Amino acid sequence: MRDVNVLVVEDDAQLAELLARVFRDEGHAPTVCTSLRSAEDAAMRSHFDVAVVDRMLPDGDGLRLCGRLRRHHVGLPILILTARGYVADRVIGLREGADDYLTKPFEVEELLARVDAIRRRAAHSWCTRVGALEIDRRVQVVRAAGTRLDLTAREYAFLSRLADGQGECVTRLALLEDVWNLRSDGSGVVDVLVSRLRDKLGELAWMVETVRGQGFRLRGVP
Repeated sequence: MRDVNVLVVEDDAQLAELLARVFRDEGHAPTVCTSLRSAEDAAMRSHFDVAVVDRMLPDGDGLRLCGRLRRHHVGLPILILTARGYVADRVIGLREGADDYLTKPFEVEELLARVDAIRRRAAHSWCTRVGALEIDRRVQVVRAAGTRLDLTAREYAFLSRLADGQGECVTRLALLEDVWNLRSDGSGVVDVLVSRLRDKLGELAWMVETVRGQGFRLRGVP
């Protein structure tokens, strides 16, 4: 794991500094917050790839932060730190939206391994690959052969809907309803968007295939 923006929420100054130093030594960019309020403010200003959150904070339980963080960072992997080692506490943490739970005291190697593991799981869950296309639903980005495409929100939604079809034809009516929120003929809006999208795909334009008289599908191979 390289070049990762890490949100560290920990009010113990000594531990917070240790965590920040560990992540910096790994080549990452840690942002340290000491309260729920400051963490929420940081989440609104910046993008984070993973969050490490202490349970006991001055202004409340760190679990309260899970849902709020996810509203700003869809699919954000969250590791909860706590001195509470009871099974019931771990179960509550996982049910509240944490991806993993690490009991204090812990070894640095285990912390890094767990952070790496939840990031891998999150990437697998939120990324869809079809041939040379990668659709990252966390940040709503599409990459073609590793290069980010400059797509509008509707073009992204269109490609995502085709990807959901898993190679099957998605009808024009379904596309109009899901992408444009229309329930009738879109007067050519679908064809206009497909034309623009194929231009942006360039040599991969063939991936958006027209199924005559029905709709479109996303092909992974020529």
